[in-house]
Amino acid sequence: MAFFQDADSDDSVLADINVTPLVDVMLVLLIIFMIATPMLHQGVEVTLPEMESPSTLAVRDEDPMILTVAQNDLVYIKDEPVATPLLVERLLPQLDLRDYEAVFVKGDAEVPYGRIIHVLDVLERADIHRVALVVQPEDQGP
Repeated sequence: MAFFQDADSDDSVLADINVTPLVDVMLVLLIIFMIATPMLHQGVEVTLPEMESPSTLAVRDEDPMILTVAQNDLVYIKDEPVATPLLVERLLPQLDLRDYEAVFVKGDAEVPYGRIIHVLDVLERADIHRVALVVQPEDQGP
């Protein structure tokens, strides 16, 4: 929409907004977010076991606390390797800072079942009762 003071005047005012720079910035931001989003994967990369039933985990705004049990007999808190005896003393201070104190446990498909149960037992003895096991839906690839 343009407003002009007088058709014969040289001091005409043009009140149009040039949206081309705004669109350029928006498209650059879109491309940056499309590239950066897959890099936000948390935890250590493991091959998750598959299951047929749909996931019932609630999605929250806060990043979940992820424990990963890897094939090398280490437990990772997010990306930080931790020996199992030190797991509770490293995990509890981090859980105290959070509103939602659930812990998601990712176990490699090749890790023995007893190793996962041992980690769950350590969490249970530390009074961490909100634990969820993370699995890969059967129709999706790794």
